Amino acid sequence: MPSSPKKSADYRQPWILQLCHGYDGPFLDCARQYAALFKDTGYRVCTVYLTGSADPQVEAYSESDEVIFLSKPKRALSGLKLKIAQQISVLTQSRCFIACIAHRFKPTYLALIGSKLPVIGINHAFGVYSRFTRRLLANFYRERLTLLGVSDAVRDDIRRMLPNWPEARIQTLYNRIDIARIRAEQSTRETARHFLGLPTDAWIVGNVGRLHPDKDQETLLRGFAHARKSLPSGALLVIIGSGPLEDKLKSLAKHLEIGDAVRFLGQIPQARRYFKAFDSFALTSDHEPFGMVLLEAMAAGVATICTDCGGGKEVVRGTGLLVPLRA
Repeated sequence: MPSSPKKSADYRQPWILQLCHGYDGPFLDCARQYAALFKDTGYRVCTVYLTGSADPQVEAYSESDEVIFLSKPKRALSGLKLKIAQQISVLTQSRCFIACIAHRFKPTYLALIGSKLPVIGINHAFGVYSRFTRRLLANFYRERLTLLGVSDAVRDDIRRMLPNWPEARIQTLYNRIDIARIRAEQSTRETARHFLGLPTDAWIVGNVGRLHPDKDQETLLRGFAHARKSLPSGALLVIIGSGPLEDKLKSLAKHLEIGDAVRFLGQIPQARRYFKAFDSFALTSDHEPFGMVLLEAMAAGVATICTDCGGGKEVVRGTGLLVPLRA
């Protein structure tokens, strides 16, 4: 179990265990957010990443007193995962852990069966407890399990799945970003456009996300085609991300006769650094638990447009433009 203590570890002090599926996508930011909550409180935080190789940059960004990379292949997280639970059990007995924060269901499951700690399960998606077996597990461990949703929409979805739970045990804790850090990382408009290969004088609508039905870039393409005549001449739609719908979306752009005005840029690491390249940012998801990219676009000073759906509307309400879902 390779570990990387940031400070001289005093295992007699109270510790918080933070258990993460991995550090891909927005989850590294989420891990950092929760670890930062305990800064200067007297509690130390040990963050464990179940998947992903040891990475010194991830370790530094996690802002934890200790970082452990289990480096498990993702297939190891299927089934009962008893060997991993045993590792968690050994770890929790090695020092004075008083609670566990677990992001997503599998880490929550492992924390419950691998320890005797109170567990706070952070839910980043809809439908987490739609399966009977997951509801059964939650009810079995309900005395030491508290559930948080990253938006009211996710919270309410969990409450529907677990109707006999007291509302106080299923609450909302929004994701957040370190605005100063994000802004310090972001490139200028000119630098961002140069890096992305975009013209300096075009009016650009940006979108960042998986090319997946939940993100509904099909509606985005149709909306852009409909609005194109009212947009500045030479306006572009720029989509950053990859996924199973890439070929279908490219074909749709050609069918809508906007192929020359749509740029599919693929997967770009740390895409939020280049948000200032956009004049506006549009998220047309039909299934959005939160929408971290909306916060990142706001930090870049970019106008946001979001469908009135899920947690996204909670992010932009009062600050951006909400549009009806598939109007």
